[in-house]
Amino acid sequence: MSNPLKQYFRRPALYLSLPSRGEFYPEGALDMPENGELPVYPMTAIDEITSKTPDSLFNGTAVPEIIKSCVPAIKDPWAIPSVDMDAILVAIRAATSGNDLEINSECPSCKEEGKYNINLGYLLSGLKPTDYNQPLVLGELIFKFKPLSYNKVNEGNMAQFTIQQEIVKMQEMTDNDARGKYGSEIMKKLTRMNMELITAVVESIAVPGDVVTNREHVLEFLSSCDKTTYETIREYVTKLRDNSTIKPQKIKCVSCEHEYEQSLSLNVSDFFA
Repeated sequence: MSNPLKQYFRRPALYLSLPSRGEFYPEGALDMPENGELPVYPMTAIDEITSKTPDSLFNGTAVPEIIKSCVPAIKDPWAIPSVDMDAILVAIRAATSGNDLEINSECPSCKEEGKYNINLGYLLSGLKPTDYNQPLVLGELIFKFKPLSYNKVNEGNMAQFTIQQEIVKMQEMTDNDARGKYGSEIMKKLTRMNMELITAVVESIAVPGDVVTNREHVLEFLSSCDKTTYETIREYVTKLRDNSTIKPQKIKCVSCEHEYEQSLSLNVSDFFA
């Protein structure tokens, strides 16, 4: 027997066009509607609980669970390309609580903290599609890129947290020699982590007569190329990501009218509060 209350279940509150246009999703990870607009549902009470569960927040599972619930067209949230993540989270927040997001911000001039409203519709309009088909050409090398999946981003965040804990441990050391040696090891780990993340973004490197897609070969190249080449690749990857990430918001202090920019971080624990 069909539930007579079904007609009162939640309905889509808005429709979202993905910055990626549905590219970079593996087969079966996304059920893209013909019009290219994904229905976004408000969060449920269970989603709210998930967004505040410490273990789920720490290991990154809260975000996929909420996306499964609110954007059912995305079948595998772990496969979401990073260029879509901010847009999806903003859309869920807007579908749940409306277009206005209140934030606290401290003025860098007068040090007064004030409350400010951020228009989420305006944020979404600023998240532009990113053209990952535009290659980077460095001499005979032609680089093609792809965005990180949420799974890779989460792995990077977990690794970064571990390194931050090691930095805290290093700062507590009183032996200067041991502290210096430990700090050197931390820097090597940090450099290795960054290179592995860039490796994951490189889809291929074309060389005369061949196209390199092997991850280990790409990582070996990044570890062995000159600093200028490495920095050029890293800066190019950063620029590719910029279009699809939320820009700092312009704020005018309510106390002294000083104008400044405030970064907006999408931490699930407080973003859906």
